[in-house]
Amino acid sequence: MEARYGAIRHLPLGLMYARLALGLLLLALAAGGVSHFAALAVALITVGLLTDVFDGIIARHLGVSTEKLRRLDSTIDQVFWASVVGATWLACPGFFRQHAPQLLLLLGLEVLTYALCYLKFRKEIATHSWAAKAWVLVSFAALVQIIVTCQAGALFEASFYLGVLSRLEIGAIILLLRRWTNDVPTAWHAARLRQGKPIKRHKLFNG
Repeated sequence: MEARYGAIRHLPLGLMYARLALGLLLLALAAGGVSHFAALAVALITVGLLTDVFDGIIARHLGVSTEKLRRLDSTIDQVFWASVVGATWLACPGFFRQHAPQLLLLLGLEVLTYALCYLKFRKEIATHSWAAKAWVLVSFAALVQIIVTCQAGALFEASFYLGVLSRLEIGAIILLLRRWTNDVPTAWHAARLRQGKPIKRHKLFNG
């Protein structure tokens, strides 16, 4: 019984590494130019997103949501979504050329927030903010549309603006925090932490 429970406790970590493998597989499929890539990509991204949703929920339910695990989750998230974007670029390079200014702005803001966090705390970002979670969901829908049609629409525009706003909020969270903290839902929560006040985290969304 104890061995079985011990195995279950490692389920969140297994989901994280599964997401990493899915991202790298997607990148390899795009580079290989396999047939029916769009259908395969949508399936892999969907499964990857589900692992992203449930690893944290399961970890919190099992009581294993540690700082180390949340930092690893954040890093694997970055690798997975970078792989998804890379695969999308290989499949639809024209889209990236057409929307290069917007995409470069998002990339610049992403790099800036990571640099800011590392310079201040010598650790990577693991805020898992609500706005960032919303951006992931909208970006998932936008990426599916791009992979299938190689065209942008309202979903991409929504993803772009939400991406900018969520990156700016993460920057504000980093500046407000006096010490590195994982799972900070919003800048308002960061301001309360700065004042030494407790914050309430939603068990479903934040550890």
